[in-house]
Amino acid sequence: MKIIFHKLIVMSMLLYVFFVSSAFATITLPSVFSDNMVLQQNSEVDIWGWSNAGETIKIIPGWNLTDTIKVKVDNMAKWSARLKTIGAGGPYNIQIIGGSQLELKNVMLGEVWICSGQSNMEWSVNMGVENGEELAAQANNPNIRIFNMPKIGAIYPQQNCNTNWVICTPETMRQTSAVGYFFANELQQKLDVPVGIIVAAWGGTPAEVWIEKSRIEKNLELKNAKYALNYDWWPSEPGVLFNSMIAPVVPFGIAGVIWYQGESNVGNYQVYGLLMKTLIDNWRSNFKNDFPFYFVQIAPYNYGDDGTSEYVREQQALVEKNVPKTGMIVISDLVDNINNIHPRNKLDVGIRLANFALTKTYGKKVYAFQSPQYQSMRIEKNKIRLMFNHVPTGLKSVGKTPMRFLIAGSDNNFVPATAKIEGKTILVYAKQIKNPISVRYCFDDVSLPDVFSNEGLPLAPFRTHNP
Repeated sequence: MKIIFHKLIVMSMLLYVFFVSSAFATITLPSVFSDNMVLQQNSEVDIWGWSNAGETIKIIPGWNLTDTIKVKVDNMAKWSARLKTIGAGGPYNIQIIGGSQLELKNVMLGEVWICSGQSNMEWSVNMGVENGEELAAQANNPNIRIFNMPKIGAIYPQQNCNTNWVICTPETMRQTSAVGYFFANELQQKLDVPVGIIVAAWGGTPAEVWIEKSRIEKNLELKNAKYALNYDWWPSEPGVLFNSMIAPVVPFGIAGVIWYQGESNVGNYQVYGLLMKTLIDNWRSNFKNDFPFYFVQIAPYNYGDDGTSEYVREQQALVEKNVPKTGMIVISDLVDNINNIHPRNKLDVGIRLANFALTKTYGKKVYAFQSPQYQSMRIEKNKIRLMFNHVPTGLKSVGKTPMRFLIAGSDNNFVPATAKIEGKTILVYAKQIKNPISVRYCFDDVSLPDVFSNEGLPLAPFRTHNP
């Protein structure tokens, strides 16, 4: 009798817990699903959250009220579903109904991009941008939405973050990435669709912190050459910002990523190309999306006597060459002060990134989107002729003749060269070099370009041979 009575008590307690939890538990969503958000158009996007284990959740998207999605909450109290989105538009509401009910309001369908990197991506109008106040005053655009990830690190992957989507106003624009905003604004105007940006950037950070730690640890080359400096102002441990600033939005539907980082990796430049390939593969795998990844080649800056930024730029060019669906913009001409690691002209950086995306991702015809890059060379007696990619109509110099070329023979002793632009090629020579074998152009920390395509984009720095 006592055993039966005990069982009845246990069952009563379990039923009590069940009914109490059912009565008081509510549907919870990660912050990336909030009012004012943008969902990727013409796609199948993931949506997820938490509620009572075993419960059935119904999702009703405002763009198709007859398309109710039903999903069961698992025994970890998590649920996930896929929504089919239509073409750009809005605003819409999304109803989510279970034991409780909530509604996402003012949702737009459009293009969603992640904007990530270190300080030049984080840099806002509040930090000092050329013509920043004038540009901010024009930033009343309800078709641009912004999701700023908090600057917090974590040892383990996080499921959520403490922020929300905001509509672009002069005030919210001033508080976000200037490059990200200018990129979004250009896309919004040229595509005439809503654009959402997820800004995940932290000044000073090396690439390693944005990559899952296991991917660094399992690669012996990356493990042995990883970033080894420690500062009070940003994290340096592999994976800690992936865990807290990328993982909480995985696998939110995105169109692509723009990236501006590299200055903090000049000390271990030898593995930068491998780091970036690892990062891109890592993010694409987690988002289950082979999205385009467009990035900024770091600008000229005076790193001092031991500067090695030219090698980072070389590694970045190799990433574009070797990793599919990537693209690099060159901004060496946008530098107003080589002693400032943060060039103030962020508008043209954002526009160049947008032009790349408009052309390669959206198939628009943009006047110029890709800088000339070294392709090959041919020795012609005591001279070297240089050939380039991405030269639609020809090259031009800002002066009478280009002055940034160096040439060397077999002793690898580089001397200033005479350079003549001949159509889409450049002929380079020096009287003292009788048997030239290699050429360098702006291959140092600080040199500013003096050769451009006729369309106005700077020739990317290069060397024809590795020593």
